[in-house]
Amino acid sequence: MRRPGTGCGWNIEQTFETIVPYTIKEAYEIADAVARGNMRDFKEELGDLLLQDVFQALIAEERGLFDFGGGSRRSRKK
Repeated sequence: MRRPGTGCGWNIEQTFETIVPYTIKEAYEIADAVARGNMRDFKEELGDLLLQDVFQALIAEERGLFDFGGGSRRSRKK
């Protein structure tokens, strides 16, 4: 997804800051699907938001901040 040489150029150029608007958009789309009672859209939007989470975690891992597993374990503790 973000591997130089094999990944998509747009994906490789992204940062935490540039991805945030997309993450927010997906959260709003989840809220909209729930408000409409459309579980098919809700399921799709949850997947889209999960992709944003993975994307952010990959950036964090590349920067040596944490890996996806570490972020997941911390979430389970909450």
